[in-house]
Amino acid sequence: MIRIIGKIPHNVIVACSGGIDSMCAVDFLLKGRRRVHVVYFNHDTQHSHQAEKFVKQYCAKKQLILTVGRVKGQRGKRSVEEFWRDERYKFLESFNSKYIITAHHLDDVVETWLMSAIHGNPKLIPYERNKKIYRPFLMTAKKDIQSYADKHDVEYIQDPSNKSLEHMRNYTRHNLMPHVLKINPGIRKTIRKKLIEIYKDV
Repeated sequence: MIRIIGKIPHNVIVACSGGIDSMCAVDFLLKGRRRVHVVYFNHDTQHSHQAEKFVKQYCAKKQLILTVGRVKGQRGKRSVEEFWRDERYKFLESFNSKYIITAHHLDDVVETWLMSAIHGNPKLIPYERNKKIYRPFLMTAKKDIQSYADKHDVEYIQDPSNKSLEHMRNYTRHNLMPHVLKINPGIRKTIRKKLIEIYKDV
């Protein structure tokens, strides 16, 4: 089941990578009769170019407005993940809109909490960023997104780098989370309860 936080307005901008999470978010919003403006950020990798083509074809078929952004800054001393994240948010925040959606979900929240806890400062992914970027799907588990995609025949493209253990999030997802779930199988429910407590008035 798709769970959302807060009320989603009629006109929305959706950050779409072409992956299962964001493609399901777009499909869900379209079925909810939202007017969706899709934005795609190209990280200048082989997959990004393939995904851009996929998203363009999808938007053309659905007659959706699409805006594409690209990496412009210098990486400097930042990790690749940090650099891409900073550039992506800079792109999203450049839009003159008060409600931009990203498709972060419950498993992302659990992984972020775990990674930050290991460093001594456990954090949850917040529902909103700068009162402009919103994450309404934070209480939806990944398995429910997969079920939604299967049920509604949602098309998406898979990023092969998601399997690479060089990135900390992937290492956490593939190596640490299975052990965490053996120790605490209900960790998703625990984190979801925290989200409900924090955002009960949203």
